[in-house]
Amino acid sequence: MPSKTARMSAKTAASKTAASKTAASKAGSKTIASKTASASKVGSRTSVKPTVKSAAKATMANKPAVNTPAVKSVARAAAHVEEPKKVLTQRQGFKTNEFVVYPAHGVGQILAIEEQEIAGAKLELFVINFIKDKMTLRVPTAKIANVGMRKLSEPGLVKRALETLKGRARIKRTMWSRRAQEYEAKINSGDIVAIAEVVRDLYRSESQPEQSYSERQLYEAALDRLSREIAVVQHVTETEAVKEIEGQLAKSPRRGAKAEMDAEADGDMEADGDDAAVADEAA
Repeated sequence: MPSKTARMSAKTAASKTAASKTAASKAGSKTIASKTASASKVGSRTSVKPTVKSAAKATMANKPAVNTPAVKSVARAAAHVEEPKKVLTQRQGFKTNEFVVYPAHGVGQILAIEEQEIAGAKLELFVINFIKDKMTLRVPTAKIANVGMRKLSEPGLVKRALETLKGRARIKRTMWSRRAQEYEAKINSGDIVAIAEVVRDLYRSESQPEQSYSERQLYEAALDRLSREIAVVQHVTETEAVKEIEGQLAKSPRRGAKAEMDAEADGDMEADGDDAAVADEAA
């Protein structure tokens, strides 16, 4: 029978052999795992790179070229698009759709206030429409004081002009050409009272001598200016305004015989007066 010592040494040797086998198996499994991991990493790297490259190529293919002619033309068009202009409704105390008096043409209506570029400078303009004359006028907003454009007369001033019509005519004993110039200056002054004075002085009733052609022209021009403004202020028609004016003129005192003779004499000297006016202008 083997001794105890021999049996113990055999058991020790067997356990060592089993431990070495176990260690060897663990080492083998680690080696396999590491190889598998490295292989998977390499595989993933090799599979990701082509995918990323293909995606990048697809993105670059879908992205439009910045320097293409179409993009340049669109950019230029966008650069030339102007911002919408502001609508101007009021300047220098005047506003759109308001009636005003322009001395050289009478009553007109402001249709709009527009901005224009003239000779590189921007100008604001009143667009004024004169319906009866079928005319549209553009006046710089900064020049209205120079041209004498004004608002409509107040009712009190209109009443004063109507009262003026009832007064006695005042005719200067000068040549007709001089008086005609004075009448024209009053008509173009834009002053409603001064215009009423012209209507009063040139008015002729049925019992008075007829007017000459030039007198009639000035009278009708003054009557037209006066009736337009009265019609707009009083919110009546021009026909009604003319009737009111003629009614006031009928109340004026008749001229005396001497005044009528002077008026006839002035009418006879009309041609000579025109020649004198030409001489004055030439001088």
